Amino acid sequence: MPDHRHATAISAINVRKTYGKKENAFHALRGVSLDIRQGESVAIVGKSGSGKSTLMHVLALLDSPDEGTVLFGDNDVSAMRTADVNKMRNTHYGFVFQQFFLNGRQSVLDNVMLPLVIGGMSPSKRKQQARAALEAVGLSDKVKNRANDLSGGQKQRVVIARALVNNPSIIFADEPTGNLDTQTGHQVEQMLFDLNKQKGITLIVVTHDPEFAARFDRQIYLVDGQIVSQTGAAA
Repeated sequence: MPDHRHATAISAINVRKTYGKKENAFHALRGVSLDIRQGESVAIVGKSGSGKSTLMHVLALLDSPDEGTVLFGDNDVSAMRTADVNKMRNTHYGFVFQQFFLNGRQSVLDNVMLPLVIGGMSPSKRKQQARAALEAVGLSDKVKNRANDLSGGQKQRVVIARALVNNPSIIFADEPTGNLDTQTGHQVEQMLFDLNKQKGITLIVVTHDPEFAARFDRQIYLVDGQIVSQTGAAA
């Protein structure tokens, strides 16, 4: 497999984001710049209010910066049409959040197929890809179960399968083990690292857990909307 680690997956250049106005203004990001390479695992670390989730949302194209530039590869996202940005995000990105955002009344298979439905894939092909993603996370036997009937750990594995189903180049995860017990959390963490190492998926995770963060190639520390330090082999 060719080594793409020197190629840039995504970049932020002097990104700023403010919520509210005048005396109520909260400066979530104050001129953040960073490059994340293909196949790299990166932990974005900081206390509540440090801007770490805002940075992830901007990198994940779920929110737009007030100033600055986000590049996906060589593409300047701000120069793209909204429809093209949405298509690119649905094609190349996978998401794992602390809240599961599953439709509890739908089957596990239907939940995992959702990104492919949005992407317009044919029913037979999306079922095939969704089953393969569920097999990858060890849930082949839960295909027909309703999401409501699963444990917390099983729900998070469904979320990982949904993140995987479109064969993304980047997975974004925001406190992915926050609602799980320690043992289940460790299993979910290991699953994400296996995807990073075995499939070469770039892994960008927001966490306040220093032990979890220490396992990544690089740790980016935010305080008051600014990067204060970077550690790890890739820093």
